[in-house]
Amino acid sequence: MDFGLVLQTDPPASAVVELMRRAERNGFGYGWTFDSAVLWQEPFVIYSQILARTERLIVGPMVTNPSTRTWEVTASTFATLNEMYGNRTVCGIGRGDSALRVAGRKPNTLARLGDAIDAIRDLAEGRETVVDGSPMRIPWIEDSRLPVWMAAYGPKALALAGRKADGFILQLADPFLTEWMVKAVRSAAAEAGRDPDAVTICVAAPAYVGDDLDHAREQCRWFGGMVGNHVADLVGRYGDHSGAVPESLTAYIKERQGYDYAHHGRAGNPDTEFVPDEIVDRFCLLGPAEAHIEKLERLRELGVDQFAVYAMHDAKERTLDAYGEHIIPALTG
Repeated sequence: MDFGLVLQTDPPASAVVELMRRAERNGFGYGWTFDSAVLWQEPFVIYSQILARTERLIVGPMVTNPSTRTWEVTASTFATLNEMYGNRTVCGIGRGDSALRVAGRKPNTLARLGDAIDAIRDLAEGRETVVDGSPMRIPWIEDSRLPVWMAAYGPKALALAGRKADGFILQLADPFLTEWMVKAVRSAAAEAGRDPDAVTICVAAPAYVGDDLDHAREQCRWFGGMVGNHVADLVGRYGDHSGAVPESLTAYIKERQGYDYAHHGRAGNPDTEFVPDEIVDRFCLLGPAEAHIEKLERLRELGVDQFAVYAMHDAKERTLDAYGEHIIPALTG
């Protein structure tokens, strides 16, 4: 199993770079960031510094979207980083949540997202593609490689990930839901004539190492609110009891009143009081190192290739060091 670190690009950018360096020293192979231009600093500028100051770390957004930048700009940026530092980038992409909603725009359709996945990958790897009806190719690109991993929750999005994406990003660590969603992605890949085992599975969730579970829950409760944004979209599309989405994912948002993106992804988010302890425990990894190892072993059995640690809490360094000393060796040794 691989491991990644997910950060918001809060200023100062130097702190983000240093945490990524610490992650690499602790055995992490991937460095991910949020990508929301209004809420945080521009990640691609920071990726250049991370790549320059690490040796092996692969970097990318968790996740970008098809609208914030034009597809050729996204592809050219990735290809430039690859030319400068070797092929050490990955493109996580989704319909768009905070990056678009905070600017008053709607998330992209799945059809547009599917077209973007193909076009960004083709452009970043030097192939000709069609963008907005016009053929396009970036002529200076020679040996760039860009895997594109898609974030998804609902049935149609999971099917799209299976048909088109190189990897699937699931932003929660509940074993039951992971099993259900991985099966959906792999089935769609097989139906599309792809090798289902070739789709990389990445689970991303907060991890907090420590014995004070009540404190850990309060530090990570924000995550249930963030996931709840996507769940609310699913409920609006499929209904509460359609059977299209497991009730174990949708039931907890019944008391959800709204969401203020000013607190997005932050400990102490006042819009997440509706999230019960049960959801925090199911969606996150909390407790002593042994509890993390046990849950990660279960996720690995379900086909998870990477666990990416959301570190938006008050124990970033301690959690990274605990993963490096105890947890990563247990899962990779």
